[in-house]
Amino acid sequence: MKRLSTLTLLITLTVLLIAACGAKKDNNNGGTQDPAASPTEDVSNLPGQAAWDAIKASGKLRIGTEGTYAPFTFHDESGKLTGFDVEIAEEIAKRLGLKAEFIETSWDSIIAGLDAERFDTIFNQVGITDERKEKYDFSDDYIVSKAVLIVAEDNTDIKTFADLKGKKSGQSLTSNLADIARENGAEIVTTDGFNQAIDLLASGRIDATVNDGLSFLDLKKQKPDLPLKIVDEAPDAAKNAALFRKGNEAMIEAVNGALAEIKSDGTYLKISEKYFGADVSK
Repeated sequence: MKRLSTLTLLITLTVLLIAACGAKKDNNNGGTQDPAASPTEDVSNLPGQAAWDAIKASGKLRIGTEGTYAPFTFHDESGKLTGFDVEIAEEIAKRLGLKAEFIETSWDSIIAGLDAERFDTIFNQVGITDERKEKYDFSDDYIVSKAVLIVAEDNTDIKTFADLKGKKSGQSLTSNLADIARENGAEIVTTDGFNQAIDLLASGRIDATVNDGLSFLDLKKQKPDLPLKIVDEAPDAAKNAALFRKGNEAMIEAVNGALAEIKSDGTYLKISEKYFGADVSK
């Protein structure tokens, strides 16, 4: 009986030892562990991750843009959509393994289109403002520009923004440029965008327009005889970026990563010099 009891004890100890070794082996090879004990932190669970995964699965990034705002987004002589913002967006989409799908719409309805989820983001010289940041999120800025006051070449009444009081200024209603005109007492004449404002100004139907300085310089390069001039310039440069609905941090982080990449490898500078002859990120 004593011999039998000893044998039973040895068998029991052997079974327990084998079980313990098996459990240890399982833990070392992907067995169930306490998540808190994991040595690597899960960083993929950002807000909007599911939405970003769905975009990646679709293979395309839907981008809202005007298509009528040279040199940022416009159609060339062949009818192809091109421009600084268009090329930047295409490069970013390519770095993310996606195809850029542009959806063209007028400026005054473009943000409403983002709200309605017609597109995933907007690349269209969108100025970063405190008012917009309350409802939307931005990527890192990728272009810096100044607002300028444009009038007819023979206009001697308007010399500064303050002279806009009581004058007709052609502006897109939802643009931050319209805010500058409004704050200086101008009577706002609604336009669809830069081109219409310039047409109205050149034909004498408005007195001025507050618009983007880079756009006007590009216009004068294309039409040097156009009888318009810049008489004043905003003291502070405005930063512009891609616009997103709130709650899309995963997508924004990916876009910022791609933007940083094209800046570091020289692609951004190449596009910038193509359209402006300088680095417009500073």
